[in-house]
Amino acid sequence: MARTQEHEIVAEMVANVMSVAVEVGEAVAVGDTVVLLESMKMEIPVLAEAPGTVQAVKVAPGDVVQEGDVLVVLSAP
Repeated sequence: MARTQEHEIVAEMVANVMSVAVEVGEAVAVGDTVVLLESMKMEIPVLAEAPGTVQAVKVAPGDVVQEGDVLVVLSAP
């Protein structure tokens, strides 16, 4: 049985999660917004860097994330 390859989308800075734009099972393309963060009164969209299907959403609106925290896990298409 082949193991699916996963891609983790991580926070690049300390920020507040404003919204989550994807759900488990949803297909995403490169450049799709998956999470919207807020830091220092600026909105920062977090984009998918690879296509795939959302396997897990690790954050919710209102959460505070640290640099390197996993936000969303994708499986390869």
